[in-house]
Amino acid sequence: MKIIILIARILLGLVFFVFGLNKFHTFIPSGPLPSGAAGQFMGAMISTKYLMIVGAFETTGGLLLLINRYVPLALCLLGPVIVNVLIIGILMTQQALGSGLVVAALWLILFVRYRSAFAGIFQARVSN
Repeated sequence: MKIIILIARILLGLVFFVFGLNKFHTFIPSGPLPSGAAGQFMGAMISTKYLMIVGAFETTGGLLLLINRYVPLALCLLGPVIVNVLIIGILMTQQALGSGLVVAALWLILFVRYRSAFAGIFQARVSN
């Protein structure tokens, strides 16, 4: 199980670190924007610089996973990004769905390993 956790952590870290950095300095060619709502959505994210904020979350979360520090924090940073990738894949373009499912599976493997760090948020009531 340790090997699976290590592989999941490194793969998820690499994916988000590399693609997060790519949002700041494009070194992976992406081609034209997709047509329809997905293209409009991406255009709005690019023109408002919102994509840079997403890139900062991706880069930070990926780096934390790669250096194996603050892994629960990294999972908190990357969780909303993964949810958005899945939503875009479901609602706008199926191109994002495959990669979204892969990173969601890797995230889930790590979440199960570090679930004790999240125990407090799953309590119905906080005792004083």
